[in-house]
Amino acid sequence: MLPGILGTKIGMTHVFTDEGKMVPVTVVQAGPVYVTQLKSEETDGYTAVQVGYGEAKESKLTFPKYGHLKKAGLSKNLKTLKEFRVESTDGLALGQEITIDIFAEGEKVTVTGNSKGRGFAGGVKRYHFKGQHMTHGYMTHRRPLSNGATGPQRVFKGKRGPGHMGDETVTQKGLKVVKVDAERNLILIDGSVPGPNGAQVIISKVAK
Repeated sequence: MLPGILGTKIGMTHVFTDEGKMVPVTVVQAGPVYVTQLKSEETDGYTAVQVGYGEAKESKLTFPKYGHLKKAGLSKNLKTLKEFRVESTDGLALGQEITIDIFAEGEKVTVTGNSKGRGFAGGVKRYHFKGQHMTHGYMTHRRPLSNGATGPQRVFKGKRGPGHMGDETVTQKGLKVVKVDAERNLILIDGSVPGPNGAQVIISKVAK
């Protein structure tokens, strides 16, 4: 069985449990994905299954990708290819369609995606620095002051300060599947997941 699936974040809403408790959920349009390659220990050095997700324009299809998809028996142009490490590829075949049915309600998952890009941000917004005095006459409210070392006379690598914020790969753990709509390929996950609406995410099962 595939340990995960690719999807597109739709947005957030809320549902009510049988006890009347409101649960905020993120709606993800997950799958279907298609098996494009099966890797084995003998030929590739590790065991994995490669799947493709999302259709793209034919003008975006390159000759290497065309041959790769044709070898898998697929006639559509898949936009994204992703590998999942597995212990065995038994039960999987090239060109096989895998839907959201691999998940069940109440199952624990992790979601990986790219966080929202915030552009260039200061230390107060980026790392929640306290800032300086806000009194009248003080001229460095949010600006970083001298941060170099006296001895080496340079700024050490990894020093926190202003810079590019967001647009990083983030894995959200401790999530749970609230509902699975197999007819519309929708999965409702409690809480928030990384990325803006319309972003691609990877939903993975939690290893037991």
